[in-house]
Parts: sequence; structure tokens; C-alpha cells
Amino acid sequence: MKKAIPALVVFAVFLLFWQYAADAGWVSPILLPSPLAVCRYLFDAGRDGILFSALGVTLGRLLVGYILGALGGLLLGFILYASPLARNTLGLAALGLQTLPSVCWAPMAILWFGQTEGAMYFVVVMGSLWSIAISVETAIRAVPDIYLRAARVMGSSGQHVWRTVVFPAALPQILGGAKQGWAFAWRSLMAAEIYVAIIRRFGIGQLLHFGRELNAMDQVVGVMVVIVIVGLLVDRAIFLPVDKYLRRTRGK
Repeated sequence: MKKAIPALVVFAVFLLFWQYAADAGWVSPILLPSPLAVCRYLFDAGRDGILFSALGVTLGRLLVGYILGALGGLLLGFILYASPLARNTLGLAALGLQTLPSVCWAPMAILWFGQTEGAMYFVVVMGSLWSIAISVETAIRAVPDIYLRAARVMGSSGQHVWRTVVFPAALPQILGGAKQGWAFAWRSLMAAEIYVAIIRRFGIGQLLHFGRELNAMDQVVGVMVVIVIVGLLVDRAIFLPVDKYLRRTRGK
């Protein structure tokens, strides 16, 4: 709790200054709404159920797309490690594709899948797959050779080495890659929801887009706040406890 106090103080000072600047007319509310205006939008959208409904749709899409991307990245990472040919071909492609902004996949997704959920999943998978694959391959390659030699001396071989030595040793770094892949998936989904118009099941990306079209900056900033909060909650509630557990069980 003591560690959070400085952050809370800085955040409170920032909000107070922002509100004062808005009340003093330093910036037009059309360009940047006040914190109170943003809070009013979040309260009204939450009371009407629009915000929570959109957030539920978005999180459902994220879960499916991220699981597909993570499974594909895990498999591809093992292939890149095991096969020099794959590493020199697919590995090079993965290295380049992970730098490609996720929004670039949206036009292709719409052409291939139309205005469907499949287009959403495709963008999310393409946004996370390559990063996770490279992280998995790098994590396995970073396992010290002495671990493998010691396991073989003690009679371990084949899949037993992978299951009891290689994978557990590489798991902390794989977790880091999974966390990075989730961040890429989250950003990819926001791009997909802005470009792929599924009116019957709109997520918070569509809310952001509607706010921009209507020049409703309180809605735009409010949705941005929700996106940041969800990102922080997932990191603190899922990835951080798992990381602490892995470090504790390995004596780090």
C-alpha cells in the first residue's frame, strides 16, 4: 500500500490540474473534455448498460483470439527451435511480421472474412502469434546446456527431458512472451473493432469509433480510460501473480 501512495498522489495532482485547466478555459472541451465530463459519460454508459455490454463483447473476442494466438505461437516457437530450416525461413518471416502494425491486417481480414467475428479473431491472432513464437523459441534456446547434460547423465531422454527440464526452465521467459503477446492482442483487437463494423455486437473499440464520428470527446477519452484500466487489471490480477509464483518456486 505504501508503494501506491506516491502514484496516487501524482495521479490526483494531475487530475486536479486537468480539471482546473478545463474550468479556466485553457483548452476547448471539444478538443479535450474535463475529468468530470469523462466521469459523467462513464457513469451514464455504465448505468445504461452500454459500457458493460460492449466490454463483455470485447473481452470475449480477446479471450478467443488470444488463446488461438498463444497456442499457435507456442507450437511455432517449438518448431523454430527444433528445425534450422524453419528458423531460417519462418523465423525470419516472424521477426519481420511482428513489427507490422496490427491495423495493417484489418483490410485483409475484411476481404477474406467480411464483416464477421472471424475477421476480428484473424487480426488478434496475427497481432500476437509472431511475438509469442519468437519469445518461445528464444526462451528454449536460453536454457543452459548444463541442464540438458545433467538430465541425460541421470538417465533422462526424449520427451522426458522436454517435460521435466527444458519447458520448466524456459517457462518464466515464455510467460514474459505471453504477456507481451497479450498486450499486442489487446491493441490488435482495438484496431479490428474500429475497422470491422459488426453493429449487432459492438465492443469498446466501436464505442471509441462512434465517439470520434460524433465528436464526443468525453466518450473517446472515457473509452481510452477503460482500455487502460483493463490492461492494468489483467497484468496485476493474472500475469503478476503467476510471475511471482514462478520466481518463488525457483528461489528467485
